[in-house]
Amino acid sequence: MTGLWHGAARRIHIQEVGTRDGLQMEAQFVPTEDKIALIDALSATGLAKIEVTSFTSPTAIPALRDAEIVMREIQRAPGVVYTALVPNVRGAERAIESRTDELNLVMSTSETHNLANLRMTREQSFAGLVQVVRAAQAARVPVNVSLSCVFGCPMEGDVPVDGVFGWAQRFVDLGVQGLTLCDTTGMAYPTQVAAITRAARERWPGMELTLHFHNTRGMGLANVLAGIDAGADRFDTSLGGLGGCPYAPGATGNVCTEEIVHALDLMGYDTGVDLPALIAASQRLPDLIGHDVPSQIVKAGQRLDLHPVPADFDTIRERALARTA
Repeated sequence: MTGLWHGAARRIHIQEVGTRDGLQMEAQFVPTEDKIALIDALSATGLAKIEVTSFTSPTAIPALRDAEIVMREIQRAPGVVYTALVPNVRGAERAIESRTDELNLVMSTSETHNLANLRMTREQSFAGLVQVVRAAQAARVPVNVSLSCVFGCPMEGDVPVDGVFGWAQRFVDLGVQGLTLCDTTGMAYPTQVAAITRAARERWPGMELTLHFHNTRGMGLANVLAGIDAGADRFDTSLGGLGGCPYAPGATGNVCTEEIVHALDLMGYDTGVDLPALIAASQRLPDLIGHDVPSQIVKAGQRLDLHPVPADFDTIRERALARTA
């Protein structure tokens, strides 16, 4: 038995992205006050970080058109980092004015995906994000960079690791505080995750490294465990398993927060998360978004959530005992 299977209270930081990555995919607009109440409930669960919203154009992402109000009116819990996605300098200015703790910047390591998703070449994206990093540094706000399609592009296939690390290094050289390696469309598999994570940890030992997985092909939990085995201790997860990607037809959402916490808690890891409170927050989602959620924990409950015996159990037992008399 390796150390992976015995968490021994090793700390794993769970970072919630459902309120941004999940809600932005929903057709039904979640009212602002309900978003705030949901984030406040999540703040009380012990999550390490919550990606609250995205300071993008309301035309581009109407589901998050209330970004300023939400970020300003949430109740902030000590120790929780409240981050937001920003696409450009104007978005960064809006986020900073709204007291965002950290700015999350995104570009793809795949040229095709970057053009399809952001309508820019990778060099154009990088040039724009350099300006965002400088604006954030001037305001003394930390920056995390999320690199998409690290584990594969649905239009190009495998993305060369040397190229991924080349882009990452350019951001490290700018002085960003964190890097997130994203499995944007659920193409990652465990041995690949282990190799890339181990190489990233060796190359940037002082960097705050996060792994971001989708459960598109049912390997989400396996990929999380592979990342842990390779030294990762921070993971993006999404309440209820919400999320997805328009460039991955048939894709499910991100790895589910309550499913990951449930599994890691059983294995002896310290997530710092109040699982019953987290499940209660997830149970709010169907009413908010108008449909069921992928979460198996919401559907089936925790492992030791017991169920009543059949109504005629006493009769069954009596008949069974009579046969052995």
